[in-house]
Amino acid sequence: MTVDPSPGHTEVLSLLEPLDVALEPALAGLHARLARDAQLTHTLDIAYRTVDSPVGKLLLAATDRGIIRVAFELENHDSVLQLLADTVSPRILEAPSRLDDAARELEEYFAGTRRDFDLILDFRLSRGFRLNVLRHLPRIPYGNTASYAQVAQATGSPNAVRAVGTACATNPLPVIVPCHRVVKSDGSFGGYLGGPEAKRALLTLEAAA
Repeated sequence: MTVDPSPGHTEVLSLLEPLDVALEPALAGLHARLARDAQLTHTLDIAYRTVDSPVGKLLLAATDRGIIRVAFELENHDSVLQLLADTVSPRILEAPSRLDDAARELEEYFAGTRRDFDLILDFRLSRGFRLNVLRHLPRIPYGNTASYAQVAQATGSPNAVRAVGTACATNPLPVIVPCHRVVKSDGSFGGYLGGPEAKRALLTLEAAA
């Protein structure tokens, strides 16, 4: 499309620019009201927001049961939201205030002033042995690591080392549920949902505290 460079066209564009800026607060207010109304009328099943962090922008999503998802940019936030819509509920809305506590605790964690999260979690995306592994992970002390074999032993299935790796790789609540503290028996990092640099950053943060 070719834009008409005539003076009249330029004048119209210059008049519209302040209008766009003026509308931003109104649109933000409308969005906040829609989120509030959806919550009051029980038509909002999943609220989400994004937060900046030292390991990139994180997507946070919550249901009325608790935090259901934390996702790295590497996972593609749009794809994560679509999967939540397909598997949990299509009634999803960006409602940042619903996740204020989670955002605050993550900020404190990355600032080095929080070691444990006090958030209610919705574990419905994990089942069976994977869920057992995820429930065990917060027991690995802050600043420490455990091997996949040690986690398998601790969860009562010493031969399920590979399954522990799968549970960590599919953890829907990374950072909050610290699968980054699980490493290989030789001390090497192993895989991580957010990528090796994110895992290194999280372990370095905890080691420095």
